[in-house]
Amino acid sequence: MTDTDREKNRFTARAARYARVGRNVGGVAARLAGARFLGLDLDRARNAAELAAALGGLKGPIMKAAQLLATIPEALPAEYTAELAKLQSQAPPMGWAFVKRRMQAELGANWLDKFASFERHPAAAASLGQVHRARSHEGDDLACKLQYPDMQSAVEADLRQLGILFAIRRRFDPAIDTSEILKEIGARMREELDYRREARHVGLYRDMLAERDDIRVPKVWPALSTGRLLTLDWLDGSRMLEHTDASISVRNRLATAMFTAWWLPFIKLGVIHGDPHLGNYTVFEVKGRPSGINLLDYGCVRVFPPKFVGGVVDLYNGLRKGDDARVVHAYETWGFRNLSCELIGILNIWARFIYGPLMDDRVRTIADGVKPGEYGRRQAFEVHRALREVGPVTVPREFVLMDRAAIGLGGVFLHLRAELNFHRLFETAMEEFSVAAVSRRQQAALARHDLAPTA
Repeated sequence: MTDTDREKNRFTARAARYARVGRNVGGVAARLAGARFLGLDLDRARNAAELAAALGGLKGPIMKAAQLLATIPEALPAEYTAELAKLQSQAPPMGWAFVKRRMQAELGANWLDKFASFERHPAAAASLGQVHRARSHEGDDLACKLQYPDMQSAVEADLRQLGILFAIRRRFDPAIDTSEILKEIGARMREELDYRREARHVGLYRDMLAERDDIRVPKVWPALSTGRLLTLDWLDGSRMLEHTDASISVRNRLATAMFTAWWLPFIKLGVIHGDPHLGNYTVFEVKGRPSGINLLDYGCVRVFPPKFVGGVVDLYNGLRKGDDARVVHAYETWGFRNLSCELIGILNIWARFIYGPLMDDRVRTIADGVKPGEYGRRQAFEVHRALREVGPVTVPREFVLMDRAAIGLGGVFLHLRAELNFHRLFETAMEEFSVAAVSRRQQAALARHDLAPTA
């Protein structure tokens, strides 16, 4: 079989996978609609398992969206969330013939001459692309992140299928209006396809965390990067889960680095990494001792208006001091509308859960007695049950990544079994906080890196 035949077969197989998933998602929707029309009970667990099996066969962009949804409490019915949470984001890697063509398309016919060495087999393969280890002529180890072909059209096709899932949700359980969630997921996934933007994110994070010795950010190699190829320093490290049985001092150091890498950029500049997934971090050693974390992926980064950051701080202070007016102002700043006393009380259930560790001035775990995969589930169920009585409520799109990141970060802390004074860490991050200061720092940083606040 020739390289052309292999590539043709690969494109055919990819198209067939998308078609199959479309049929399965549509089939779930049809069964749900039929059951609703005929007044029949439907086995949602069985349908969720069938849908997860269809998505698992695809392993493309919709997998990334599905896993994102699995971390947003109550975005989809519990049966669907449980199945989607089991899915793995690993995609079948491109073969060498495909890689050569893709690299030639990005760097030209003599692309291989630009490297001292380039490994044929990928070091990692994910939903949108794969990473190859290489070496520069200067002797630096490199990570070359190469996007799969036709990802833009694949993302658009998958977002349409995701829209069907959300339509199912709205029709049968309208307590939470998911329309803004879909808009946010679509916008962030489209941004992740732009590796030039991601390169600017890397530069931004290098600046923001330059003074930290427990957090490492790679350097971008512009001459070896394009809109679909991102070349960074290779950062050696081990998986975070390899350190769950380390000493408490090591686990706490890693958890502190995670907390700082997420909260400090947000409080100081309104920037968050929206995907605190264990696979996006590794642990580096100094003199044989685990000493900090490597930040590896910068595709899902959001820049918030300074007033949104002010809302986060207002809610914290309002809850801590019992200032109801400040709490209401915070929710309105975030974009929640038509706030009745009942709705505020329901939102506070979730807020007190997320902010609880930050308001508790003692050394503690992020959530005592809770397993990593269950973090936030009980509170989300309680909120959803209450919203059925007073809803519906539209979740503002700006809230989506904040919520998702908080749950993801909490899961990391639970995996590490960290015991920290989260209150003092948060208070340190907020030192000399003001919306004006965030605005000033943000404008200067974004200008340096040719970025704009997230639309």
